[in-house]
Amino acid sequence: METRNRLAGVAGSLAASTLFATLYYYTSLLEPLSGQQIYGWRILLTAPCLALLLLAIGRWGEVREILVRVPAEARLWLALPLSSALVGLQLWLFMWAPINGHGLDVSLGYFLLPLTLVLTGRLVFGEAISRLQRLACLLAAVGVGNQLLLASSLSWPVLAVALGYPCYFVLRRWIGTASLGGLWVDLIISLPVAALFAFSDRETLQQLAASPALLLLIIGLGALSALALALMIVASKHLDLALFGLLSYVEPVLLVVVALLLGESIASNQWLTYVAIWTAIALLIVEGAKALRAARAGVPQKRSRRVLK
Repeated sequence: METRNRLAGVAGSLAASTLFATLYYYTSLLEPLSGQQIYGWRILLTAPCLALLLLAIGRWGEVREILVRVPAEARLWLALPLSSALVGLQLWLFMWAPINGHGLDVSLGYFLLPLTLVLTGRLVFGEAISRLQRLACLLAAVGVGNQLLLASSLSWPVLAVALGYPCYFVLRRWIGTASLGGLWVDLIISLPVAALFAFSDRETLQQLAASPALLLLIIGLGALSALALALMIVASKHLDLALFGLLSYVEPVLLVVVALLLGESIASNQWLTYVAIWTAIALLIVEGAKALRAARAGVPQKRSRRVLK
């Protein structure tokens, strides 16, 4: 039974990564919708699907706990909208980037993200950094330095992902909403903005009403998003945290593949950036494998962070 559960967890994690990459490509099928409109429809459809999912798996209590705290904690009146804005930016960027020529930029941001999370843990929470993690950070710095020499700056999508998510995780940890229920609250707060984006263009709405195929694709967007979250939950339930975190590195690789399929390319002078960062990720994978062996030996491990798309 344990082996079967582990296999189910691995399959769930790989399927979730594949579905998130599919969502990345899916945006190219939704013309004439803009990135803003796609984001709006995704939120409008994902929020109710996620509510049903929370009820189905018995985790609606996470939502109640947050809502009960709101009247008593003044900081939540500012912190919750800020949390919603931070994750909303990431979800919008994930839908906008592939159809606007920034797919590789966002995938590079996701490659850098594990490293910025390591640094955030060290600087903000005082977590220890191993030798392999230090070497990985050094290699990432080489890659970033090469990119700075080429373009004099990192593109804003790279920075938005690599720096935005750590800010989001720190805030959620500070206010105690680091749960799937907390994500649902973030989505609910962003519903007015999502509706504004989804219904902003009357001409597009007319095209949508006249195209059942496009309407079905939009419904599929919400279903894919909810299914990806469900599979991620299945994986987190059946896998130890070390292996769960290790498998999460599959996703940015798939995002690069999708960006290349959509017509982007890696310039010859950018290979140093990518090779340095990919090598850094490889070191983190080695670190994850060591943690997995320690977990099997019964040594307690720190909780992994899984990025939301």
